[in-house]
Amino acid sequence: MISKYKTIVSTLLKVSIVTLAFWMIYTKLSSNSNLKDFRKLIEAIPQPEITMVLGIVVFLMLVNWGLEALKWRRLVRPIEKLSLWRSLESVFCGLTWAVFTPNRIGEYGGRVFFLSPKRRIIGVVAMAVGNIGQMVLTNIFGAIAICIFLYRFADLDYRLEYALIALSTMFCLFFIIFYFNIRWLNGILLSMRFTRKYKKFYSILGRYQKKELFKILLFCVARYLVFSTQYFILFFWLIPDLYYMDILMMTCILFFVQSTLPSLDLFDIGVRSVTASYFFSYVTDQDVAVIACTASIWLINIIIPAILGSYFVFKLNFFGTLKRN
Repeated sequence: MISKYKTIVSTLLKVSIVTLAFWMIYTKLSSNSNLKDFRKLIEAIPQPEITMVLGIVVFLMLVNWGLEALKWRRLVRPIEKLSLWRSLESVFCGLTWAVFTPNRIGEYGGRVFFLSPKRRIIGVVAMAVGNIGQMVLTNIFGAIAICIFLYRFADLDYRLEYALIALSTMFCLFFIIFYFNIRWLNGILLSMRFTRKYKKFYSILGRYQKKELFKILLFCVARYLVFSTQYFILFFWLIPDLYYMDILMMTCILFFVQSTLPSLDLFDIGVRSVTASYFFSYVTDQDVAVIACTASIWLINIIIPAILGSYFVFKLNFFGTLKRN
């Protein structure tokens, strides 16, 4: 009887998650005028060209999440071996959970349920290490881009410029040192009595040596380059008069601002659009094209993977191990 009840509860949870995700996605897509603007922008462009460009961007989306699956597989290698396919399933499943949870916190749950029950909490810690690596790059490139932006577009006193550069350098060094010495967190937590009893969950932090962290960071760099390329392709395609270095600078700033603001994936498009519109206004007056490009990237990178991930939600067993293929 207990097994029967677990099956019923598990099925209800899966249906609830997928229903909520699809309802929120439908609600947001049906009211999104930015995607309609994007459609209008490309109406005059030959269909083969549209297919080719959007095909490349969609392909890069798959590469992006494929790299994330490889990174996730490597992160959990010290605690459990995952096949590449199971790792990919967990990544897409997590994206379905992420669309209706604040700051994508549901992504943790969607992924770790692909691990055996005893290793799920440890998996959350492992995933956090990978997210910290991605955050390090976002903050470093963002800080550099903001310094360049202020130098070009803000009339600052030279002393203030030097102070800004010094502050940005310390900011970047802090994140680099923190990431490559993440095992320090293990020591800090062990030194506190009230966290010591949970050491079996966070002790994995001590297993990540600098060499391993560097390899994980390479995956983060590859992902950063991939989704930066997506933005570059669309902006350069629809706003060809933009200087390519301006696109790169604004894209880095856009990623940085997104990472610092609390948001919900489905409503993150509002943050992206406002940020992109403000910063790109310094280099182009085609505001509609900027917002439309941002909305299309959001659709391709977040919504489509979340829809694909709904299939993998039904393969979960919340009270035991993952169902085998």
